[in-house]
Amino acid sequence: MTSDEPLAQPTRLLGLAPLVAPHTRLLVLGSFPGATSLARQQYYAHPQNAFWRILQAIWPSSPYEIRADSYQNRIDWMLDKGIGLWDVYASCERSGSLDSAIQQPQANDLAGLMQRCPQLQVIAHNGGESFKHARLTRSLGLPVYRLPSTSPANASWSFERKLAVWREVIGLADLL
Repeated sequence: MTSDEPLAQPTRLLGLAPLVAPHTRLLVLGSFPGATSLARQQYYAHPQNAFWRILQAIWPSSPYEIRADSYQNRIDWMLDKGIGLWDVYASCERSGSLDSAIQQPQANDLAGLMQRCPQLQVIAHNGGESFKHARLTRSLGLPVYRLPSTSPANASWSFERKLAVWREVIGLADLL
């Protein structure tokens, strides 16, 4: 490469829309969707991510088959339980799926989302990168918790250990 050639600009990735309802009581905030989730346009789409398995373990009987291929069934079931999903970042530059590779992030309008969720009682950050924004989410006047990441990159926590913390926080939102 010569000095006359322009450097390739990193691609700016756009996140997913929030999944919330007026009766959402617990908002789970990730950092930014991984490559598989972006490709499928589905939250927690990587097969090794424990998010959907954790919810299934907390509520083992359900009118929806959330283990099935229907993403819409998963969303309907989750929203019915009072849980909403979004990410702290609306967009970023990143290669791969690791949070450590996120560059130039732009935050989502979390304060604006509050108007769509009048019954919101608790905000929970799914992992450390998301929790870096706890000061912002605490300014919204709600209790804020850090959950262990459901990402397969968080292999130091067992499924059972993650499940216990998730169950506790979901209980704090009076959703059990």
